[in-house]
Amino acid sequence: MQPSAPIKLYRSLISGHAHRAELCLSLLGLAYAPVDVDLRAGEQKTADFLRLNPFGQVPVIDDGGTVVADSNAILVYLAQKYGDAQWLPRDPLGAARVQRWLSVAAGDIAFGPAMARLGRLGLPVDVEAAAARAKRLFAVMEGELRQRPFLAATHPTIADIAGYSYIKRAPEGGIPLEPWPAIAAWLARIEALPGFLPMIALPAPQPATT
Repeated sequence: MQPSAPIKLYRSLISGHAHRAELCLSLLGLAYAPVDVDLRAGEQKTADFLRLNPFGQVPVIDDGGTVVADSNAILVYLAQKYGDAQWLPRDPLGAARVQRWLSVAAGDIAFGPAMARLGRLGLPVDVEAAAARAKRLFAVMEGELRQRPFLAATHPTIADIAGYSYIKRAPEGGIPLEPWPAIAAWLARIEALPGFLPMIALPAPQPATT
């Protein structure tokens, strides 16, 4: 099933939250039209954007007049409307297992690897606390991913989409992935999926000039 018109995706290329939504659109093979929002210029705080999302955050999608904000909410919407039960199981236990990892994405991932990466972008964050939280999370994930190939099932779900972006870019926040081989193998499995779309890397830091 395809949307009647391309889905508008309001995004920022440096946002892992926006990448989740775009990755889901791509994996589902859906037609979409990206609309870039300049976060540094504050475009997400303009009156026009706040009418789409009063929280002033990307991503937002507009599916033929149906507007959905929040990356995890977008994943649920797209999986329910356009995906099959692979991406969001319809049985209570399967759905609960996915929801568990969506909560992790909004909690430990957001305040762990994602927060550490914000330090690289120059925002005033406690990078050490974020890195410590990320390492605790990775220890749990490593154990679980030794038992099965994907986070919530033996096949990919939106739980994996929600987790991928900021974990893949954890090294940009100073958190290496080498100690976590099961996580690295999981990232590779996601990257091998048809329709996979990589998240851009941040530019390398430039040496100081005198």
